[in-house]
Amino acid sequence: MKAGNCSYGCASDMPTVIPVFPLPAALLLPRSDMPLCIFEPRYVAMIDDAVASNRIIGMVQPDEAAQACARGPALRDVGCAGRIVSFAETGDGRYMVTLTGIARFRILGEVAESAPYRCCRITVEPFLADFHSTGEKIDRDALLRAFRAYLVAHDLDTDWESVGRASSETLVNALAMMAPFAPAEKQALLEAPDLRARAETLVAIAEMSLANGPDGQRLQ
Repeated sequence: MKAGNCSYGCASDMPTVIPVFPLPAALLLPRSDMPLCIFEPRYVAMIDDAVASNRIIGMVQPDEAAQACARGPALRDVGCAGRIVSFAETGDGRYMVTLTGIARFRILGEVAESAPYRCCRITVEPFLADFHSTGEKIDRDALLRAFRAYLVAHDLDTDWESVGRASSETLVNALAMMAPFAPAEKQALLEAPDLRARAETLVAIAEMSLANGPDGQRLQ
């Protein structure tokens, strides 16, 4: 795949140590874009350093169930690396950034750095399929039915005309990233082994949410 002016076709194209941005319920997926507003000083420094080097950072969720470490909350084992493809200053100390997802990674360990942000040693070997769009078939009708019902139940809306024109990969990943799911559900979507499994997980989460009702209580 190509992100910005760089191509990433295999594991050897990726750095083995990257800065990571721990953010609950934030989901980045390969070939999908994530807008970010960066304002915390340590992450402003992270963006400065990334822009000056390979522009790659890793999005990863904190693991609230695990014991925190000296650098902050424990991190989930799996995240997604993205490249900064758009960068703008706001004039008040914030950065508006767009990441394009490259590939998922597994964290091998945290690296001690003098920087104020966290860095991890990673491997993308378990996710080599992420470097290429596979064109997998999904049940689009089931996915759209479930999500239309989910959005109506939660008083949300989307551009259904654009949805109808999207490729299956774009559709699944966009719905997974935009849906206001809990961190555990977002992680399940991230770790789904392939596009079909991610689509099926989306349908299952949406249907479970509908069954439980907007207030979390199961409907009778």
